[in-house]
Amino acid sequence: MLRRLHHEQPASFEFTPANLAWAQAQMTKFPVGRQASAVIPLLFRAQEQEGWLSKPAIEYVADMLGMPYMRVLEVATFYFMFQLAPVGSVAHIQICGTTSCMICGSEDLMKVCREKIAAHPFELSSDGKLSWEEVECLGACANAPMAQIGKDYYEDLTEENLGKIIDDLRAGKAPRPGSQVGRFSSEPAGGLTSCIDMPGDKEAANGSVGPALAIGDVAKKIDGTEVPLRAPWQMSGQRGAIGIMGAGQRPMSAVQQAAAAKAAPKAEAPAAAPAPAAAPAEGAKGTKPAMLTEARDGKADDLKMIKGVGPKLEALLHSLGVFHFDQIAGWKADELAWIDDNLEGFKGRASRDNWIEQASKLASGAETEFSARAKKDGIYE
Repeated sequence: MLRRLHHEQPASFEFTPANLAWAQAQMTKFPVGRQASAVIPLLFRAQEQEGWLSKPAIEYVADMLGMPYMRVLEVATFYFMFQLAPVGSVAHIQICGTTSCMICGSEDLMKVCREKIAAHPFELSSDGKLSWEEVECLGACANAPMAQIGKDYYEDLTEENLGKIIDDLRAGKAPRPGSQVGRFSSEPAGGLTSCIDMPGDKEAANGSVGPALAIGDVAKKIDGTEVPLRAPWQMSGQRGAIGIMGAGQRPMSAVQQAAAAKAAPKAEAPAAAPAPAAAPAEGAKGTKPAMLTEARDGKADDLKMIKGVGPKLEALLHSLGVFHFDQIAGWKADELAWIDDNLEGFKGRASRDNWIEQASKLASGAETEFSARAKKDGIYE
């Protein structure tokens, strides 16, 4: 299937302040010089914020990670979970059409989508709230036919219950995910034949359905206010998708509490709460280094030869008065701190990517590993 960017694009994209902070935190999970490894989480975050993945969003993420636009576009077009055109503002319904689901009635489900949403896949409903598509196997074959909506699977679907799910989504309700005929997980359709003595509330023990209903997190878009995912013993419990989509907190079920107690490290006494961080002193953000009003002799150094500097960041440096490698190489610690704090959208980048060391080599006429590779591959030509 040919995947291309949508013919209509917004003028620009930028993360909300909360999402920007989240994205910058993701980048710190990877070693210095390997921030490109965060490309999928950041693209997902951009898609969650915007509803789909636009060209400006792809370029924004590329600039954050210091990657060529083409490399990020390759990722976005390779993975089908990235939507390259606008989808329903409330939900995009993905109907599995592979063998098990097809045998069990997925074509009937797509008929419902055509009648209640739009005649064709990826076409927006008349109210703009919903869209749909057929996808390949989603791995819930035992509960076929099924569909994925947002983070959730909806299984054991029929024309009737899918129609009700669509109506509920359109009305702003939170339809119950999971099996639509009362099965827990992937137990046999005729009922359990083993593990029949499972203690407690099975619904509460379900790591997806229970939390989704408890906090109303169904077809919910990420807005940057979610708590980051942690191990069960680190907090009271959370819900998310693929380890990158945060969500609100919820109480742990009895099953999860038992697992957490077993896995948690033993301690003689509860650890004392950390002392609150002291407020930064006035003027503690460094000293502004000497800047230029324009490049010497009208010719600036190619700052993109510094790993971590893309076209947008280079333009930002120019606007601050930084045009040459030797300027960067001469920064003192307090000047570096000022630069880090004033790189709007890229705060901390100069320290994290060790610009001073890179610029010192480039200013002396030597090459860094990155600049040599960039010239060889023609990355920025």
